[in-house]
Amino acid sequence: MKKDINLSTTTNITSTYVGEHASDYFAAALLAAASLDSGGITVAPNIKYQQTFTKMATSGLITNATCDFDASSTVTLSEKVVTPKELQVNLQMCKKDFVQQFDAASMGFSAHSEVPKNFSDFLIGHVLGSVAASLETQIWSGNSSTAGEMNGIITELALDANLPAAQEGATTALSTANIVATFTAITDDITPAMYSQPNLAFYASTNAVKFYIAALGGHYVLGATPFSSAGGAGTDGKGTQWAGRTEGLTYGGIPIIHCPGLPDDHIICTYKENLIFGTGMLNDTNEIKLIDMAPIDGSQNFRFVARFTGVATYLVAEDICTYGFANSAN
Repeated sequence: MKKDINLSTTTNITSTYVGEHASDYFAAALLAAASLDSGGITVAPNIKYQQTFTKMATSGLITNATCDFDASSTVTLSEKVVTPKELQVNLQMCKKDFVQQFDAASMGFSAHSEVPKNFSDFLIGHVLGSVAASLETQIWSGNSSTAGEMNGIITELALDANLPAAQEGATTALSTANIVATFTAITDDITPAMYSQPNLAFYASTNAVKFYIAALGGHYVLGATPFSSAGGAGTDGKGTQWAGRTEGLTYGGIPIIHCPGLPDDHIICTYKENLIFGTGMLNDTNEIKLIDMAPIDGSQNFRFVARFTGVATYLVAEDICTYGFANSAN
């Protein structure tokens, strides 16, 4: 097919996405982080600087009836302040490096090559995909004292004295042989209040999920005790089994959410409303720019600039059970 090319026009492409437009790109990148994409974490958007979450606890609500009003109940209010960290991506590349990668028409016939539109789209998608992959890890084990990282849930939990010692599991390496017993032990630690939450779930590392699926796939069958080699026919007489990947995976009726960003041998149990990812992804602090530097400084460079904010945390440590890491605060 004949391709019409306008040889009289030279265009230096600068693709710029700022503010409200940037939110579309960053929403896609941030939510592509597997733990967020699963819907197991509450996303709190539009945090310009800080957001305060109020926690309320009550006691003594019901007393013996009298003729008088007696305000004998106790209401305790506490706050959790969430402050997203400002982060950025700065990348500079030379257009000359891509002359062989893109056809002459897309680069332009002039010696002053412009950034090809297909490459600008590719670069934006690639960088934001890498941002999402990095955020998936930072959501769990990021450390805000490290350049380019926000605080993560595991990082904060490991230093929180409010995490009950009775709800902290072992740090033993997981395997197919012990994974079922591990989920059993964590389930035993779940409090009645937690168990009543409709969105209660296990958040499990990749190796934990792999070991559990392997255990369900026929290595062991249910018996009088875990890992018995005989007895316990299981549902429909089929013993333990699993034919899929991670979708729909459960233990004891509690969903298991695969979180690739969790370090190996890590599992936590809590509910969606207790885990928060705070970001300003819909406000004006977000920007994505792909800037052709040729008309600015005469170079053949172009720059990628992205700015966004993020923080991962939880509201109530007492409503979390853990496995795989020690708490240094209790």
